[in-house]
Amino acid sequence: MRIRPVHLLAPTLLGVLALTACSTPATSTGPGDPAPSAPATVAPQPAPAVAALPLLTADLTALLAKIRADDKGQLAISEEDGRFLRLLAVLRGARRGVEIGGASGYSAIWLGLAMRETGGHLTTIEYDPARAKELAANIKAAGLTDVVTVVAGDAFKAVPAIGGTFDFVFIDAWKPDYQKYFEMTFPRLERNGVIVAHNVINKGGEMKDFLQTVTTRADLLTSIVAPGSEGVSISIKR
Repeated sequence: MRIRPVHLLAPTLLGVLALTACSTPATSTGPGDPAPSAPATVAPQPAPAVAALPLLTADLTALLAKIRADDKGQLAISEEDGRFLRLLAVLRGARRGVEIGGASGYSAIWLGLAMRETGGHLTTIEYDPARAKELAANIKAAGLTDVVTVVAGDAFKAVPAIGGTFDFVFIDAWKPDYQKYFEMTFPRLERNGVIVAHNVINKGGEMKDFLQTVTTRADLLTSIVAPGSEGVSISIKR
């Protein structure tokens, strides 16, 4: 299956993500009814609220750089993908996120910054015990333990143990199992929830069944983009 990358995110996708967080349902009007009000928009935040938003500080930048420098197995996502993940989670207004494949915490830090802004919480799962320890240490060093929970273990056991539903899922683990991760999380994904998967371009041949699923299901709206070089798929549950 050949997937053609789209290197710029389509405006329609960004619009859909924004609308899931801030739109109001449209209503029909009759001849004597007043004209419908303008679509809901995101009101500008007052200066104190903007000042309180999480910053990519010098310490965080140094920590992220160190994680990538120590990443001999090249498991961490790129900085471009990290920034893009944070953007997606904030646009969605994500409140209940799960990450399958936390590695040493690079992507979890970007998502944690988003959750700090949205008032949400991320559960990040890492199978390898040594990497899970590094993941927990890096989340602590980033000051994000209040918005990120680290789980060491098998995602197929850890995800069912998490209660409730999800509105944001990030998959970046064993590529041939992407379809299984999808089947495990999709039934619990809220409507307008987002599933993001990594390496769908550079390792697309290892997840053909997953790519076939997310690009053909009628109850998903999917776009494949390349903020960095590896490629990510973004699927919205309709």
